[in-house]
Amino acid sequence: MSHLEEAELQLSELDLLSSMFPNEDEFKIIDHLALAELKDHIESCSLEVPSSKIQFMLNLELDTPDGNKVPISLSCAFPFKYPAALPEIVIRSPFISRTQQAQLNTDLITYLKTHCAGEVCILSAREWVRDHAAAYVSKDALSLSETKSSIKKSEDVFTRLWIYSHHIYNKQKRKNIIDWAKELCLSGFSMPGKPGIVCIEGPQSMCEEFWARVRRLSWQRILIRHREDISLKGTEAEMEQRKFSTFEEKVFDAHGTRGNHMDLGQLYHFLLDNRCADVFQMYFGVEGQ
Repeated sequence: MSHLEEAELQLSELDLLSSMFPNEDEFKIIDHLALAELKDHIESCSLEVPSSKIQFMLNLELDTPDGNKVPISLSCAFPFKYPAALPEIVIRSPFISRTQQAQLNTDLITYLKTHCAGEVCILSAREWVRDHAAAYVSKDALSLSETKSSIKKSEDVFTRLWIYSHHIYNKQKRKNIIDWAKELCLSGFSMPGKPGIVCIEGPQSMCEEFWARVRRLSWQRILIRHREDISLKGTEAEMEQRKFSTFEEKVFDAHGTRGNHMDLGQLYHFLLDNRCADVFQMYFGVEGQ
């Protein structure tokens, strides 16, 4: 199978997933620049392999035998030779221990090697996870979650961090930012390029854990430009404070010699749509337009 045929199958499968799961809470492309490059590769019939892998998220909920609902995320990437090569899939859930997550991922790969080698298989992987992942759920984690809910403090602190970086280019850093935000159940967005911007919001302890992880990475410059801490009561109050429903990477018409500068006008309107346009001046020293 040629690289072009493999690329066409990848795009066809992405189109199918998009039609089956139109809600971004279920299916979301992580790197739209990589998707654009894949489409250009197909349209131009280029022999050159794209430089970036297609990455996307699939999210679902499991119903456990004891009536609990468990969120599961599949972080997926297409190797350049997919479907001749198996997809890269990492399964995560706050209710599955690290050991069980490792076993679940291993068992999924074994299933795909046996039943789906050389074929498009993301839907098969999702169905296998939906049918089998409940067996890997930690009962201790579910019990702890229920206990925390029952003794939840009357007042919690909701935090929103606006992070500034000199630049965000590195693909692994971009992936870490997205994966950690989802793992810690934070919402917000990241904007790669120069400068780089990250907004996260959620429980204070989770935001601080995210910041502790991010700042340990190697950066030319990174800092918290603005911080919001809000005392609130109950989960309903938390949802009212959230300005973003999920966490996602946003790319605003990248341009410039290296394609690393975003359209700040589009960024401003995105902030405006999400009721936080005032931070634009905090970042750039001018009012947005």
